[in-house]
Amino acid sequence: MSLKPLEHDRKYGELDQVVRAYLGLRADDTAEARSEALDAYLRHTWHTRPWALATAEAQLREYAKNPPGRLRLRLGEFYPVPDVGLADSGVQEWLLVLADHIRHSVESGEVPPASAPRTHWEWHARFPELGQLLGGWFSQDMPDEFADHEAALQDYLATTDPALTARLAGELHELLALHLDDTACAEALAALGMEVDPPAPYGPAAWLTAVADLLATPSP
Repeated sequence: MSLKPLEHDRKYGELDQVVRAYLGLRADDTAEARSEALDAYLRHTWHTRPWALATAEAQLREYAKNPPGRLRLRLGEFYPVPDVGLADSGVQEWLLVLADHIRHSVESGEVPPASAPRTHWEWHARFPELGQLLGGWFSQDMPDEFADHEAALQDYLATTDPALTARLAGELHELLALHLDDTACAEALAALGMEVDPPAPYGPAAWLTAVADLLATPSP
């Protein structure tokens, strides 16, 4: 019988968050050093859901100690760890290394220093609604669907709950507060799903500022 959502989240929900932070990156943690992916997970989770770290440590350790057999995986009864570039024989040891690093972080209070996101996962974890806007309305299909950037933005505003547009406004101000130069800002927009250039004459940061200003203007 396949896993039910509640059972999945209870047993593997936070483990899944940890592993997803590694997609597209190397799982090169050692007992002495954390990977960039684990630093990103710790940096974000410490500042948003610190209580989840203990759950992550416990779920990682339990999975490593009781890995599923192939039959249970095939039947959907167990969480399948996504491919992170390790041989099957090395996954258990790797999960225990992650659990040890997370436990050390919690017990020592050692937190990766605050910074702009450094991985694809961290950008989307920190700016989820901005990722929704950019990936959904400013993909490479935008010129075929809308007359211009303004039309795409107005469609987003017309079809999105006001609570989410308010969240977007906050995320825009948070991103602008990082004071990224235009090159870094363009890379951030690309990581968040934008596949078209900002409208002329704006650079990436100036366009985000214009969108933030628009959202701050009360609707008539």
